[in-house]
Amino acid sequence: GELNVDRIEVASARVSEGEYQGARKIITWAKERNYLERVEVLGFVDGDISLKWIKDTGGKVDNLLMKGSLKHCQTQLRKTPEEHIADVKEVLRIAEKMGIRMNIYFEDWSNGMRNSPEYMYQVLDALKDEKIDRYMLPDTLGILNQQETYDFCLDMITRYPDLNFDFHAHNDYDLATANVFSAIKAGITGIHTTLNGLGERAGNVPLSSVIGVVKDHFKYEMSVREENLYHASKMVESFSGIRIPSNKPLIGENVFTQTSGIHADGDQKDDLYFNDLLPERFGRKRSYALGKMSGKASILKNLEELGIELSKEDAKLVTERVIELGDKKEIITKDDLPYIISDVLRGKRVEERIRIRNFQLSVARGLRSVATLAIEINCQVYEETASGDGQYDAFMKALWKIYDRLEKKHPVLTDYVVTIPPGGKTDALVECMITWNYEGNLIKTRALDPDQTVAAIKCTTRMLNVIEATPLKGKGNRGEAELGEAEGRAKREKVIVESKKS
Repeated sequence: GELNVDRIEVASARVSEGEYQGARKIITWAKERNYLERVEVLGFVDGDISLKWIKDTGGKVDNLLMKGSLKHCQTQLRKTPEEHIADVKEVLRIAEKMGIRMNIYFEDWSNGMRNSPEYMYQVLDALKDEKIDRYMLPDTLGILNQQETYDFCLDMITRYPDLNFDFHAHNDYDLATANVFSAIKAGITGIHTTLNGLGERAGNVPLSSVIGVVKDHFKYEMSVREENLYHASKMVESFSGIRIPSNKPLIGENVFTQTSGIHADGDQKDDLYFNDLLPERFGRKRSYALGKMSGKASILKNLEELGIELSKEDAKLVTERVIELGDKKEIITKDDLPYIISDVLRGKRVEERIRIRNFQLSVARGLRSVATLAIEINCQVYEETASGDGQYDAFMKALWKIYDRLEKKHPVLTDYVVTIPPGGKTDALVECMITWNYEGNLIKTRALDPDQTVAAIKCTTRMLNVIEATPLKGKGNRGEAELGEAEGRAKREKVIVESKKS
């Protein structure tokens, strides 16, 4: 696969028909590519029911869920440890006959080790000679700290040195990554992760964080292709609808952006502010934000990427202008610099080449929305009308009619996010952010307006001007830019341009 992880758990047995069909498709795909033994399904202590479900999907590996604490065993199952162990052994016997390999989860293991360790010893003593590949130790409620994780994992490994143990961390106390470090230090050889840290409640430990711990702190080799991590994380973000925080290590939007001018200066002087987490490792590129914290070094770094040279005096004037804009809360990066340079050194702004002169939008119950627009492109005005599934869709269809007439290429809309502030009223400002793909370049535009459709139209207009006026990098290069300036009452717009590999 793209990431080349060692194993993946794809479903829970008996959950739903959709879960069954999804697991079956994944397992069929894996079998065709010789990955079948690396695909696992969560099963339950229910005789042959889960095993038949797994077998029907084509699966070959069952991660059996049994109780890892005496309280769970007695309170939830209402069974003695001996009865529960007997039930588990019966499932193992059936699995062997069906040709299904077995791993075993000890649910609530962390509480079991805190409050009833003798129960865990009894279970492992009874199961250590069974045909079980891996014994999985979950911190089910995310309660452990680093010392407990180390002590409990070391206890398991010391008592049962011939068994293979995995550690499964939850992040309720925001200690999942730290606990993984402790587990590996104790000798654990398998770590359960999720992309973007998705999972129950506060989630599981993110794969991105584990990569840094394993490779950089322990110097262990991994099969994971870390250069594909960012792309995979963004894909999961898109499918799940759960946004990656901008400051999420390795995969967040801003984690490789230096804001301080001191840092930019240090990077010029023998990479003083670099660590082992170089962005290129993960298919990304370092950038230097511009604002009130910027110094001359940040300006020069961005000018260098744009291929622009300025005298010391001119660079000083541009730096002062950037700091002034930053004090006004405006956000700018390198592709805004040509506009600032024009303003500072020539006393005039670059004119927008594309403007929406007028537009009319209509919506009626039971009828398709209709949009009429007049757009000015390089001083020439064009008009068009179109219908669509919603006002913005109608607007875009009218716009593309004009672009088709002019034989202009269409950028492809790839992401559309609308944000309304908590507690907002009917006239609250709406922030709209749209991501476009234009010949391998990602263009992200943002706009604010009380009307959601108008905010989207502003995003679109800004995107068209970026294409007309901004020198986009070729495929295979990555860069980011933000364009836009305050326009009266909170009508700030900004644009991010990012080139990516096709």
